[in-house]
Amino acid sequence: MNTSPPPSAAEPAEGAPLRVGALVPLTRPGWAEAGRHLLAGLDLAASEVNAAGGIDGRPLELVVRDTAADPGRAAAAVDELAGLGVVAVAGEYHSVVARAAAARADALGVPFLCSSAVLDALTEEPTQWVARLAPAQSHGWRIYAHFLLGAGRRRIAVATQPSVYWASGTRLLRDHLAPRGGTVLELDANALTPEALCDALADHGATALLLLVGHPEPAVPIVRAVRGDRRLAEVLIGAPAGQPEFAEWDAALGEDGAGIPFLRYLPERLGPLGERVGKELRERLGEAPSFVAFEGWDTVTVLTAALRSHGTERTAIAGSWPRVAVEGTRGPIRFSRTPGIGVWQWAWTPVQVVDRDPARPDRFRILHRG
Repeated sequence: MNTSPPPSAAEPAEGAPLRVGALVPLTRPGWAEAGRHLLAGLDLAASEVNAAGGIDGRPLELVVRDTAADPGRAAAAVDELAGLGVVAVAGEYHSVVARAAAARADALGVPFLCSSAVLDALTEEPTQWVARLAPAQSHGWRIYAHFLLGAGRRRIAVATQPSVYWASGTRLLRDHLAPRGGTVLELDANALTPEALCDALADHGATALLLLVGHPEPAVPIVRAVRGDRRLAEVLIGAPAGQPEFAEWDAALGEDGAGIPFLRYLPERLGPLGERVGKELRERLGEAPSFVAFEGWDTVTVLTAALRSHGTERTAIAGSWPRVAVEGTRGPIRFSRTPGIGVWQWAWTPVQVVDRDPARPDRFRILHRG
């Protein structure tokens, strides 16, 4: 792993490292814990590739750039990495950041394998240069909406902030719920205090509140306010974007953070490969790996298969997306063209709706399977 520029952007000589750019949010306002898990997965897979002899004897080197949830910073990083001679760019967690990175990769002709961002419109137009492992938002959030209906929750409120990602999520929820008798009330989390938001929930008679907001602010204060309001004792708090997945959520909220359903991209049971990788990731992270860590490992595994089978030229890697077939930690991975999605897409990784068990917040319960 390399976090500083190599001395030259010239084409590597035979036996020199094959560089892969890795985009991850490692500092605020990025979701740094997600970035740490993503990088752990990327780095573990790269280490295993090199321990097995690399790519035709050449080691794989990650050139890491911190995006800090900044689209402009991500686009600039892709420009820099392209100049440094990377064979591909990988990673990223935040959807709006990944979209900026995908646009630059497409413009520059650099393969980009997106690990974790879900926004459907990752690119404005169809492109051969970009592929994605994470499921599209329309797929996962429809599963979440189906879960809400099955739980008898039809009067839905969303606490939201301005963002293409949150706006897309709100639209998807409304489109799925409205024909089935559901309603969606938008509450501006930037304009309302947590207490005012509670008043609005009570006035509306909401049966669920979904957190389409940043973490820890304002998500944590909102959860505390709702949990402390007796009027809202029967209101389900949900977080489809996955905020409760990470240990810092449990550390910040404890029991108040349990019982909040979110989307998780894991199978009900990992196979032997997933179990083995999960054990290695736990040792690296010092805690249970999130699904984001598995996404990182799968990303490097896919790129390794492309490099070994189709060569190290950028055009060859981009041309390999529809022909790559590998066993990932969460199942067999293949890419295809999916209606409405402009990138090569794995359709689909397993999807669960889970929460932290109120009896044991360090344990997850599967509530619904996609």
